[in-house]
Amino acid sequence: MLNKSNFKEWFNRYKYAELCATSAALASSQFSRIFDGLATAYLITFAEYFAFYGVIIFIACKKLAHKNEQLNKKTYLNEVGLLVRNLVLEFGYPAILDFFVIRPFCMYWMPILTGNYFIGIIIGKITADSFFYSLAIVNYELIKKKR
Repeated sequence: MLNKSNFKEWFNRYKYAELCATSAALASSQFSRIFDGLATAYLITFAEYFAFYGVIIFIACKKLAHKNEQLNKKTYLNEVGLLVRNLVLEFGYPAILDFFVIRPFCMYWMPILTGNYFIGIIIGKITADSFFYSLAIVNYELIKKKR
């Protein structure tokens, strides 16, 4: 059952990573002056992924270390392995589909369809994010239920 607390949890989970990813997408979109549309679309996608997953991994590791510090125990490699496994389960196939198909398609075609490069990049990002998060959130909720 979806409720306000679900949306708040999802927002809090992804907000910093998404902010960094959006900044990276807008900054890397400036390479359109150097590269063609398709190369820029993949460059934007790569920059978004690097920023998004860098923040996601950093926050997850920081939370794990903080939790263990509160319990006065060390963080062991098997805990980090479990964390990485859960991140792969949460983002695995949504990320592959998004990286190779959805996001480059949206980043290439939306500026063409809108006739405005900046607006097209924003609309392309929102469209790609909608697909990505709908899949990732389902995975996240399934992982939570298994705990």
